Amino acid sequence: MKIALWMIGKTAERYLEEGMSVYEKRLRHYAPFEVTVLPDIKQVKNLSIAQLKEAESVVVLDRLDKRDVLVLLDEKGKTFGSVAFAKWMEGQMNQSVQRMVILIGGAYGFSEDVYRRAQFRISLSEMTFSHQLVRLVFLEQLYRAMTILKGEPYHHE
Repeated sequence: MKIALWMIGKTAERYLEEGMSVYEKRLRHYAPFEVTVLPDIKQVKNLSIAQLKEAESVVVLDRLDKRDVLVLLDEKGKTFGSVAFAKWMEGQMNQSVQRMVILIGGAYGFSEDVYRRAQFRISLSEMTFSHQLVRLVFLEQLYRAMTILKGEPYHHE
């Protein structure tokens, strides 16, 4: 299974980009993995939050293949411990899914069209994180999951 992490807009902070780069490289050892930065919406100051989410949804939905499994990182999604998340990922990898697209939305979340298209919603925590910081945190958790599945010593119980 190919894993694709999609993010709306560029990462603003250099320290986040550097950390993300470390985990992106590590993840490629375990599975075909790619990161795609979807373009920011232009003229955002002229849009309401609903219009912005709708414009972002067009960018996302137009790029998805009908066979893609879409996973949203969403504060109202299912929470996992690291081991449980690893087991969930293993189950997805065993489902003959060609590509799993994990989407980190913009600052205001997702439109209803994106929610309807998604097969899964995952929350990293009951706490709220910036959509920029979530990028690094999720990459680390995805890497942790892969090391758990391989029985490597990165994760300690």
